[in-house]
Amino acid sequence: MQIKVCGMREPENIRALEGIIQPDWMGLIFYAKSPRFVPDTKAGEIAETSLPKVGVFVNETVEQVLSKVVEFKLSAIQLHGSESPAYVRELKLKTDKKLWKVISVGDAIDWESLREYVGLVECFLFDTATENHGGSGEKFNWQVLKNYPFEAPFILSGGIDEDSVEELLRFAEDVPKLKGIDLNSKFEDVPGLKNIEKLKRFKNKLLR
Repeated sequence: MQIKVCGMREPENIRALEGIIQPDWMGLIFYAKSPRFVPDTKAGEIAETSLPKVGVFVNETVEQVLSKVVEFKLSAIQLHGSESPAYVRELKLKTDKKLWKVISVGDAIDWESLREYVGLVECFLFDTATENHGGSGEKFNWQVLKNYPFEAPFILSGGIDEDSVEELLRFAEDVPKLKGIDLNSKFEDVPGLKNIEKLKRFKNKLLR
């Protein structure tokens, strides 16, 4: 199972993540209202990390997304707003980076509303619905994903912590399209600064 650590920002913390945790993906948030927002002044140091970087965007212009791809050397683009299939199609024509579409989950999911994204995105990422577009530390009811109908894999996010490992492994057995997990606020000392020891314990338990 792949591990994405999202909401990274501080160069020293990123170096520790790279050296000790080595996750499959590192998430950088480019949503100005987020407490984990990454300013352009960090680009020089962050771009040089060897970790594959995912840029998180909320209803941003295509031009701005493409600019960040170059500036931060992104490997993937995570769309966390209300981006339409037409928007994703335009983006796909202009970049060869992987595209992920976030679906904010409440009590249920309208699978038909997602069908137009299939074939445009590499995967879906399911996160707890919040006004702040993620980072709430709240978990949604994973059972709504039991009937996931698409061939594209998905990533699970929202309130995952050190105590989630056993439940995650059981859930992955039941829902084989689960390809990875997204870790954020439950592994932070403060927004944008991850606790490396917590991440290390989690990874060891998950991959044991």
